[in-house]
Amino acid sequence: MSTLPEFRLETYFTAWEFTARHHLCASDAQTLRMSELLALAGEAERERWDALSLGYVETWGTPPLREAIAATYDGLSAADVLTFAGAEEGIYCAMRALLEEDDHAIVSVPNYQSMETLAIEFAGSVTGIALHAENGWQPDLDEIRAALRPNTRVIALNFPNNPTGVIARREIFHSIVDLCRERDIYLFSDEVYRGLERDPALRLPQAADLYDKALSLNVMSKAYGLPGLRIGWIASRDHALLSRMERIKHYLSICNSAPSEVLATIALKARESILARNVALCRDNLSMLTAFFAEHAQHYEWTAPDGGCVGFARYLGADGVEAHCGRLVEEASVLLLPSSVFASALLPAPTDRFRVGCGRSGMAEGLAAWREFLAR
Repeated sequence: MSTLPEFRLETYFTAWEFTARHHLCASDAQTLRMSELLALAGEAERERWDALSLGYVETWGTPPLREAIAATYDGLSAADVLTFAGAEEGIYCAMRALLEEDDHAIVSVPNYQSMETLAIEFAGSVTGIALHAENGWQPDLDEIRAALRPNTRVIALNFPNNPTGVIARREIFHSIVDLCRERDIYLFSDEVYRGLERDPALRLPQAADLYDKALSLNVMSKAYGLPGLRIGWIASRDHALLSRMERIKHYLSICNSAPSEVLATIALKARESILARNVALCRDNLSMLTAFFAEHAQHYEWTAPDGGCVGFARYLGADGVEAHCGRLVEEASVLLLPSSVFASALLPAPTDRFRVGCGRSGMAEGLAAWREFLAR
């Protein structure tokens, strides 16, 4: 039996996430209080909340939740949606259902670690496709085509990307979808930051709306800023694949939390106001971050992200990014994520960058502590 490698991001967060005073690398938008979310509920949702019985719910997800999720797509129905206890469970079930020992997978790098790790765990071989800073972190279609094999089963992508915040250009994304269709390859599309684009014109269509063998992953945690609900989902027109994932879920969460499903339904029906709030907060924070990095250009290089809650800044100091981030959190209680967290088993990854977040409140206070550290 193989042993999964340490989940570097979560290990780093175990040490610092709840002890650092200034969490400036968070990948989620500012959350809501329970009272704030319930205030957004319509009359029917509030009645459902007040009458809620704390029993099991359907493994697929309750019908109202699946209908609310389907309404966020252009042409899908509730039958095309399977819910999970967060996005992580969705990634696990998808990779487990899709991949076998004689399969090949292609995964973009850098990426959220479990997408790569679980592909390696379940597939016979995996090829990484590098997103290069000098290419604006865009996927290279020629590299993807060159990586294809007769047994390629899935291409896994994430846009807006974690940790770079980059969104693939629309023509590139459509070309990847066309390539998957031509070769009968599954497309796994992590879309958890969709809705937080700086420019709405950059927003990509959801893969499940474009292609029958695409899987669109999303969650309440990131763009919606509601990670405590632990509600995620995969949308796909491939019902046989969704059924295989549902059987795997029987060995994991079995079903989601009943209160969380009701609360997620409320949030999805109020999605426009929640996303508008979070976009405005990201915009204000990015303005402060960009001014900060310009002020300290001798230490950092910075390009604002296209979307999402995170960006991937470059550290220029001779001491190296690992030491710099370590000193920042130990001496100033400012938490950033050094590039070692995003190391890849498939390809060399940047060693001079760190993830910084722009989705939460408290940016001004965090930057003030960061400035004081640099002044010392």
